[in-house]
Amino acid sequence: MKVILNENIETLGHIGDIVKVAPGYARNYLLPKKLAIVATDKNAKALEHAKRQMVYKKNKALEAAKNLGAKLEALAIVLTHKAGDEGKLFGSVTNMDVAAFLKANGFDIDRKNIVLADAIKQTGEFTATLKLHPEVTATLKITVAAA
Repeated sequence: MKVILNENIETLGHIGDIVKVAPGYARNYLLPKKLAIVATDKNAKALEHAKRQMVYKKNKALEAAKNLGAKLEALAIVLTHKAGDEGKLFGSVTNMDVAAFLKANGFDIDRKNIVLADAIKQTGEFTATLKLHPEVTATLKITVAAA
């Protein structure tokens, strides 16, 4: 009996694979647990259509992330903080401060996607990495000035 897998199964294959299994295994295990569906022409066409839609959505999200990354890399971030002598900050600049600055400038980036090597505790120029997409990262230049 041929079935289309809905889940990754170690002994059989990956999602979307069409595999041949014993009828009892399919009828008693795979089908009731929704791990697979019967491989009919209708189901195979539906699977191909779903795959095309997923590829289209993935490409669209990747393109949007690349465009956003280009806009963010062109942005100059200047943050002012209270500082003492020799440029040492009272407190530190964290990814929350960078996220608040980006939000104020119209970019809604989650603070968890902003990666700073360490919390910034001095005035000067620093870089941060933004994880916009699993395949796209952007580098931000941050300038910290004394208030």
